[in-house]
Amino acid sequence: MKILVTFIFGFYLISTPAFSDNFTVLIWGDSLSSGYGMPKDQAWTNLLSDRVKDSDIQIINGSIAGEITQGGKERIRDMLSIHQPDLVVIGLGSNDGLQGLNTHDIYDNLESMIHYSFEANAQVLLLGMKIPPNYGKTYTQSFYSVFEQLAEKYQVGFVPFFLEPVALDFDLMQDDGIHPTANAQILLLEHIWPSLATYFPAETSSSFN
Repeated sequence: MKILVTFIFGFYLISTPAFSDNFTVLIWGDSLSSGYGMPKDQAWTNLLSDRVKDSDIQIINGSIAGEITQGGKERIRDMLSIHQPDLVVIGLGSNDGLQGLNTHDIYDNLESMIHYSFEANAQVLLLGMKIPPNYGKTYTQSFYSVFEQLAEKYQVGFVPFFLEPVALDFDLMQDDGIHPTANAQILLLEHIWPSLATYFPAETSSSFN
């Protein structure tokens, strides 16, 4: 199976640096959130930006294709300092799992990102990840439990499985069988939207109903 690693270094910003009057969301993920294999404007992160463009909500996308949790941990403090987000959406871990990395290290890296976000006065929404069963029952269960345990321990927002609406639909996956297609992006957005919207200021979230 091809692994979810493309080693594209760098990131793109959907929006400009944060201002104090905005509710700023930092999306901190990998190729599942960076628009891999499609025009960037079709990625779910850009669809989110379009949805909130008439509000005071600002979307910053710091996702990098190929990123693992260690890299996310090393980069996040600078981004927190620059953009001062109100909410951090952590969508990392898939690449770690597909590489069979130690689940204790994955846990520690994600936990550090949660700590750093809290220290920067940001709330956290954690996107749960799963890997194919051919990695073995013990590892796949240990991998998924990382997200469950962190969500419970820190009482952060939690989407149990980010790819749930598309993972078993081959028509919504690219040829590698790992990355969702452009047509799948709206389904991903709608899947996490209820969790995202709970964080938005009341005066703005009502405008999306």
